[in-house]
Amino acid sequence: MKRLTIKVCGMREAENIHAVARLDTDWMGFIFYPASPRCLPDGETCATLIRQCTKTKVGVFVDAGAEEMLEKAARYGLDYLQLHGHESPDLCETLRQAECRVIKAFPVATAADLEQTAAYESCAAYFLFDTKCDTYGGSGRRFDWRALEAYTGRTPFLLGGGLRPESAEELFRFRHPQWTGVDLNSGFETAPALKDVVPLERFIYQLRNKTNQETYL
Repeated sequence: MKRLTIKVCGMREAENIHAVARLDTDWMGFIFYPASPRCLPDGETCATLIRQCTKTKVGVFVDAGAEEMLEKAARYGLDYLQLHGHESPDLCETLRQAECRVIKAFPVATAADLEQTAAYESCAAYFLFDTKCDTYGGSGRRFDWRALEAYTGRTPFLLGGGLRPESAEELFRFRHPQWTGVDLNSGFETAPALKDVVPLERFIYQLRNKTNQETYL
């Protein structure tokens, strides 16, 4: 039986982080992209808060340099670096050789968007398939998951893009051999970086209850 990885991304506020950490989640995402309304404020208070988080910690970056990401990984105790921009396979390999685990995000609208994943197979631990839009993540819109039928790579992926409390039934019907988890963000917010814990907890319970009974293969 397969347990889905549940990642809640775009966390920032201390009380909200503690509340979400008490739920049956696996990973928590923290955004270091200055243009994002969910970007973390830089400072030791914030770094201490993130280091103390008991969940697997994912730092989200957009076209940042290797030096910056490695510094943030060390200072914030990040377990994964999630790359949402135009980062090259060479950059991902540099991070991998520095013993950082990489999640490479790809915006998807059609099956053709999946062709670029092949170049990252050897340097990314996971892929994230998100909705293609004019911004980097957090659009609140979902893409047509049928496009993922074209993905035949070996790297497991998280499914993101427009997931909401009512998305559970659709996820129950989704199948792919490399699907390993979900990425939850703006669809569960009352404001940017502030997650609504009650529907989030209900959604997680529904997803766990169903996927504990079925094999997603």
